[in-house]
Amino acid sequence: MNLFYAPDIISTQCLPEEESNHCVQVLRQTAGDRIVVTDGTGHLYHCTITNPHRKHCEVRIDRIETPAPLHTGHIHIAVAPTKSIDRLEWAIEKCTEMGVDEITPVLCEHSERKTVNNDRLQKIIVAAAKQSLKTTFPLLNPMTRITELHAEGDKFIAHCMTDEEGDGLQTPYRSSDSKHALQNEIVKGNTTTVLIGPEGDFSPAELKWALANGFVPVSLGAARLRTETAAIAACHTAVLLNE
Repeated sequence: MNLFYAPDIISTQCLPEEESNHCVQVLRQTAGDRIVVTDGTGHLYHCTITNPHRKHCEVRIDRIETPAPLHTGHIHIAVAPTKSIDRLEWAIEKCTEMGVDEITPVLCEHSERKTVNNDRLQKIIVAAAKQSLKTTFPLLNPMTRITELHAEGDKFIAHCMTDEEGDGLQTPYRSSDSKHALQNEIVKGNTTTVLIGPEGDFSPAELKWALANGFVPVSLGAARLRTETAAIAACHTAVLLNE
């Protein structure tokens, strides 16, 4: 099934230009053909094409469906952008496929990348959501300084710092301590935020800020993971435990 994206389908009953071109020019859909459209907010629109124009394909909405969510709770991945933007884009694509609800690129003291192109990231989210047949697209927040991050519910921080590296700051786990593994901390149905740091990890000051603001240190396993891998691992764990 091909899924088309039209955020204003109810008011316009028309596909956006890019979607219209894909529908009419690439897939050769014509008048009378039936297609399925989502607005990205959890709804499916079963439609019939009435005017197959390559720039503004008009449709008639025959039926509206609201599929049940694939998981409970709300999963928020806050991740420091990687130096190589391709790795961040790949992580966002995969988290979208798995069903993340919210993504925030986070600016940290050790971040090598200071800016991101949100328009491009949004296009990656839309493409990944459509390909994986998601009806609810994740919210992409603008780049945010870690100390300005808005996080609700259960908050976790995955870091690689030892007590010595943290200038004597005591953290209640070792990186391989299964007692504080993320999968043992998540409560099904809750809002969950997982904070993932940059290639150089969080600074001691950032870890101290996180602990003071209710973030619980967690382990993603004994292996040391790259930033994008950690984000995907955290997302998969949270989604799986909320199914």
